[in-house]
Amino acid sequence: MVRTEPWRRFPAVILPILAVAVVYYASARLGLRHRVVVEGAIVTPLWPPTGVAVACLLWLGIGIWPGIAIGTYLAIQQITTFDAPGLGIVAGNTLAPLCAYLLLRRVGFRIELDRLRDGLALVFLGGLVPMLISASAGTGTLLLTGDLPAADFWPTWWAWWAGDAMGVLIVTPMLLVLPTLRWPADAYRVAEAVALLAAAVGVTLLVTQTRLSLLFLVFPLLIWAAVRFQLAGSAPCALIISIVAISAAIDREGPFAGRTLFEIMVNLQALNGAAALTGLLLSALVAEQNNVRLKIEQVCEDLAELVDQLSRGKPDR
Repeated sequence: MVRTEPWRRFPAVILPILAVAVVYYASARLGLRHRVVVEGAIVTPLWPPTGVAVACLLWLGIGIWPGIAIGTYLAIQQITTFDAPGLGIVAGNTLAPLCAYLLLRRVGFRIELDRLRDGLALVFLGGLVPMLISASAGTGTLLLTGDLPAADFWPTWWAWWAGDAMGVLIVTPMLLVLPTLRWPADAYRVAEAVALLAAAVGVTLLVTQTRLSLLFLVFPLLIWAAVRFQLAGSAPCALIISIVAISAAIDREGPFAGRTLFEIMVNLQALNGAAALTGLLLSALVAEQNNVRLKIEQVCEDLAELVDQLSRGKPDR
């Protein structure tokens, strides 16, 4: 009898890999719409594929890593003709999310992001540290092939690392919270959520179109979102702020006008990083405190019920 079990499992293995490759490539196309040239190298202030890759690994497991490699290859093909040195970039862009996944699993990361430790783990072990791999592999490859002068290595490396890290800090929380998003049952909460999103768009457009230094006005919105809606509110707001700010920076509008490319990148990444950290960590802290309060309330209810049962069973004197 011919064994058909491996063939039956084949679609279940290959389809998730292909799906990850497609989503990775689609997010790369979106990221490349806001690409800039830093010292001759093409980089993006926000590279969504890194966030997509980390989220997919957390959802589907380490077995989907070929999808990340395929998606990176397709993204490179979108920019230029793929050649042998491109393998270094593919390797770096694949190993960095894998490293992030392994580190997060090592510390018991929960995708609900309802603990402060989970927020800190995603920031450092999911974003800042592992993306050193992709930035070093990418810029190192360009340096070895002669496509990047040695004097331009560090500015390019910094821009590459910042874009990859921002992809994790901004895109990954949004993707992880997406399956849990629900419209509130209370009409007041619905109105508040709509007002929050409208305010996020309006305020961000305002502060990125004026020459005045008013970018700090987005942070009260992030605090509002995190306190009232936790990650379901702060993640979309941080994404909106980042997208609008990147568009203004690429067009050199508002506070980004009249500045050098290096100054624009520094100001933009400072805003994106601060917004992502504020929303992510504050929402995780609030969620953790809410969970503690609910547990205390449950213990109190159980204790009250126990006392009531004991008092009913006590014989009258």
